[in-house]
Amino acid sequence: MVTTPRRDAPADDVLVDGLLAAVAEQLDQPVPAGLEQVLRRVHRHRFLPDRIWQRDGSGGYEPVDRATEPDRWTAAAYSDEPLVTRFTDGLPSSSASMPSMVARMLLLAGLGESPPGPEAPGARVLEWGAGTGYNAALLCALVGDRRVTTVELDPVLAAEAQENLKATGYAPTVAVGDAADCRPPGGPHDVVLATFSVDHIPPTWLTQVPSGGRIVTPWSSAWCTYGTLALTSHQHGRAEGRFHSFASFMQMARPGTDRCGPAPGPAARGADARQAVRSSTTLSPWAVAGGDLDTEFHIGLTVPGTAFAWDTSGEHAPTRLHIADTANSWATVDHDGLTSAAFTVTQAGPRRLWDEIATAHRHWEQLGRPGIDRYGLTVTGPTTTVWVDTPATAVTAF
Repeated sequence: MVTTPRRDAPADDVLVDGLLAAVAEQLDQPVPAGLEQVLRRVHRHRFLPDRIWQRDGSGGYEPVDRATEPDRWTAAAYSDEPLVTRFTDGLPSSSASMPSMVARMLLLAGLGESPPGPEAPGARVLEWGAGTGYNAALLCALVGDRRVTTVELDPVLAAEAQENLKATGYAPTVAVGDAADCRPPGGPHDVVLATFSVDHIPPTWLTQVPSGGRIVTPWSSAWCTYGTLALTSHQHGRAEGRFHSFASFMQMARPGTDRCGPAPGPAARGADARQAVRSSTTLSPWAVAGGDLDTEFHIGLTVPGTAFAWDTSGEHAPTRLHIADTANSWATVDHDGLTSAAFTVTQAGPRRLWDEIATAHRHWEQLGRPGIDRYGLTVTGPTTTVWVDTPATAVTAF
């Protein structure tokens, strides 16, 4: 039975109305009744620390303190933007997701279209990544506390989320575990939601949902962190679904690993430069790493394990694109600052990374330059196949 969500201390209705308007704009439709109800009842500011960080418009972050800037802090709490809640080693390591992204993921999971009611039990939901607890509170308001399990890798974050949830009157199951191989209590779950991005579906996730269940997760690759995947589970460990062109989330952390870091350049690691092969290309490096997310998404899927970084220091060339993988292969593409008709390519290592990227880009053009929404993914046992438009048009498997 779905419980009636509790209201905490009321937020400024004007701020909530503004947030709902911003979410509706991103959805390109009115906020569905179920989502509107829970977004009004679950107040985002109750799940934020006294110091948060907003993007500063220049690629960095600036702090906002509740004690010294209460109005700005509250406005940020009800803005439709992600808010960093923790830094680790100088890098963002935890955040409160953009509310419109949360809303879109809930809708993809089949939640939030209609107001919750007592006439039928809600879906059982497993959330990977408790974070601040805000998303878990929304889930509790939608399907009932007893039907929500949220799992967090970081014990400190898990405790903070549980405290936030308790303070606002919600009591889901909060567990500590690694999303890659954890089997939390309360299963099977009709819906599995991740609040971080992955580059593959961990096999244990497929064991958490029965046939007909949904898995919704942001997606990432070494080349491009963008997109959301919504899968429907089928029998015998098979799942299939499509990508959607929204969301850029932090990558899934594992115990003992860094959450994120810069792309390695050949100076940092890679094959000996004396073994490098030089050539030229007419394919612009900006065509594959210049911010076109459709292109970058395709390359991320089809040239696995490959990352890039731009060098505009002028030390080697006016502009250089560094490319590297995790197996000691690297490539550079140099622009001489004068002509865009040809670029100098240097490659070394077991893989010819630029050749792979050029082939992937050519294939993308042959496919009709598909956008992210045309891609789908099928998981069958240990094999994952990515396709365009239909499963008959496979573009890669891993």
